[in-house]
Amino acid sequence: MNLKLAVYIVLVTFAVVLAAGCLDNSAQATITADPVAATWIEPQVIENTAAIPVQTIYENMNSHFKVETTAGEIAVMAYRLGDDIVIRSNVCPPCGSIGFSLAKDILVCDSCRTTFDAATGQGIQGACVDYPKENIPYTVSDGNVIIEINDIVVAHMNTIQRG
Repeated sequence: MNLKLAVYIVLVTFAVVLAAGCLDNSAQATITADPVAATWIEPQVIENTAAIPVQTIYENMNSHFKVETTAGEIAVMAYRLGDDIVIRSNVCPPCGSIGFSLAKDILVCDSCRTTFDAATGQGIQGACVDYPKENIPYTVSDGNVIIEINDIVVAHMNTIQRG
């Protein structure tokens, strides 16, 4: 009989401790999202612009592409953040990565795992936080995101500079 009572007390104590942990309002909860890996897409390059169908960005959620420029081949990321489309330089200079996954509103370097705020491009945590991902301006015309090649070069050059 004493063994049954001891087991009962242990189980009740465990349940109370577990419930208290779940109800602690001061506890920090960590919400994880399955990161969306970037999909390689092909832009249409016409003279000094690159065009990507808006639908392609929406369907993929997170995509990246390369563009040949006067500064060489440059990688660019295009992703959906809520209802917005964000275009950024797609390079992590210290580790050499050109791939970022999107975990809700966080960009995660596929190589070094450094995290960046997807809305601002600023570093959050990791070895490469001092290399924020520069935003690239764009326009939307006839269902396409239109990006000036010169803007891609400028954003890339700003991203590879520490700061």
